[in-house]
Amino acid sequence: MLNAATSSALTFSSAANFYRSPSSISIVVPKPKAILYSYARSSVLAVLEKAITRGYMTVADSQGVYHFGTRSKGCNEVYLKVNTPDFWSRVLFSQDLGFSEAYMVGDVDVNSLKAVMDLWLENESGMDGFSSAFTRITSAISGLSNAFLGQTRSRARLNAIASYDQSNELFKAFLSTEMMYSCALWSDAEGGVRGDLIDGPFPGDLEAAQRRKIHYVLTKAKVKPGDRILEFGSGWGGMAIEAARTFGCEVDTLTLSQEQKALAEERIEAAGLSHRIRVHLMDYREIPAEFEKAFDAFISIEMLEHVGSKYYHTYFKLVDFALKSRNATAIVSASTFPESRYSTYQPEDFMRRYMWPNSCLPSATALVEGANTGSEGRFTLEGVENHAAHYPRTLREWGRRLEVNIRQDMLVKDYPALKDPREYEAFKRKWQYLFAYAGAGFAKGYITCHMLTFTRPNDCPIACD
Repeated sequence: MLNAATSSALTFSSAANFYRSPSSISIVVPKPKAILYSYARSSVLAVLEKAITRGYMTVADSQGVYHFGTRSKGCNEVYLKVNTPDFWSRVLFSQDLGFSEAYMVGDVDVNSLKAVMDLWLENESGMDGFSSAFTRITSAISGLSNAFLGQTRSRARLNAIASYDQSNELFKAFLSTEMMYSCALWSDAEGGVRGDLIDGPFPGDLEAAQRRKIHYVLTKAKVKPGDRILEFGSGWGGMAIEAARTFGCEVDTLTLSQEQKALAEERIEAAGLSHRIRVHLMDYREIPAEFEKAFDAFISIEMLEHVGSKYYHTYFKLVDFALKSRNATAIVSASTFPESRYSTYQPEDFMRRYMWPNSCLPSATALVEGANTGSEGRFTLEGVENHAAHYPRTLREWGRRLEVNIRQDMLVKDYPALKDPREYEAFKRKWQYLFAYAGAGFAKGYITCHMLTFTRPNDCPIACD
């Protein structure tokens, strides 16, 4: 129940002094920031009062404790401790982005990030009350920028710097030994998609699930020894190394990250595969003329989020350009929006501001349409799979590893600002928030993760007559 708070802008030093001299009257004029905080606080609490119909939320700050929703056995319970009044203005004016910022800088503490995300999504329709003219305008600007400017070559490079030209030590701290920064595929061998919550996790689970994903993709691509593969999005070479080592293929792989290229080439050399794998620091729109019809298979794992809807046609036109005209397969996977949520207009949120600037999630339909128009009908859609159920556990595994392996001293070389304990704590909280935020999105169906397989017309998948 929302409690009323009272304040007074007029106080008196004492009754006796008041009658002696008017000059003893003390008028306290609230500062503009205090007025803003008061307005933001009352507005946010009023929205929560109406919005929370599923689950139970407790909010505590210096002025009181407030309860929203109805507590019931087994319901989702969330506790927020507001540490500074900045929390209220951040949430009022920037909603979920504001909440992420408040969490990262310590304006608020929570009992469980997962519980917060679940509660937000379960009551999403009621959260529209946070929308204001200011947020609508800023969202429109960022959304239109993504839709109409898209990922130009210069923006793509800058975004790669922000997203992946970070400390390789950071990614080593939470990825599997294959260093696959994408959804794993879980089986009964690891207890399935909830095995870590039931009787695990166990050492090696993530490695097994990522190796399964790599082998699954390469098998779907129908590659055989001597085949040549083109990959957009090298990562740290995990897919390329396995394609060369186990499947006997040659690989040309593209990245825009100098850090990724350096470590990928180091790992490739250590595996003794430099003669089979070439890592190119190259935008996909710059592939050379000699790539024309040179490849038996194309693979791109969770790179399409950085392409932008404006360039899907170009992307698939170049895939068509590089693949052989017969007996060739293209595999693409991406985090996606369900068709009901997809729009080429995607405003800034936590992901687009702090993790992958200017990224744009496609939908499966948008990718199929892009493949069809870009290739001028020279691709046949062979399969569509949704791996979203496998992502929450992948994110939980990353989160656990980060907590165990991350150390301040291992990061300060690449991030000198992290010598400051407050900066280091905010940095850790950013990654904690990412894993919880994305995990809830996949688990609740807010976002999906599709893998699409395309073949050439008249290519027969198996002998069937």
